Amino acid sequence: MIDIRRTAAIGAAVTATACAAVALAPAAVAAEPAAQRATAAPKAAAAQYNGVCGSGYTVVNSAQIGTKGTVFLTYNSATGKNCVVTVRNKPGKAVHMTASLGFASPTTTVTDTGYFTTYAGPVHLDARGLCVTWRGEISGEVAGKNGTNCGSRAANR
Repeated sequence: MIDIRRTAAIGAAVTATACAAVALAPAAVAAEPAAQRATAAPKAAAAQYNGVCGSGYTVVNSAQIGTKGTVFLTYNSATGKNCVVTVRNKPGKAVHMTASLGFASPTTTVTDTGYFTTYAGPVHLDARGLCVTWRGEISGEVAGKNGTNCGSRAANR
């Protein structure tokens, strides 16, 4: 299998500089009004669907995996196939990740699991007209839904 996941590195110097700035700034932060401190911290960027399921797939559901990323359920109406991909908010050092998709009858589950820098998956499953159970995991945090998207985009969201 060829691993085409994109990687990103965060330099130790950037981390050290950020830590030093925090260590030197407590007095300045304490002097700021509370309203300014509340808006000063940037929010973590939410993961975006990366298109790896292929052409014709659109996002029909998603679930946040804590602050670590998002698991996306996509569907291709031309083929009747669903696809799941788990995407990290902030790519970096490889961590344990999983993308899983299945349905109950007959019991079928497809999973991509391993140590990845950016995303796990895609996993595809022909589930036309069936409810699907889908999950994503990043470093021990899990999110997803059981028995959703039953044959239509609007069902059981």
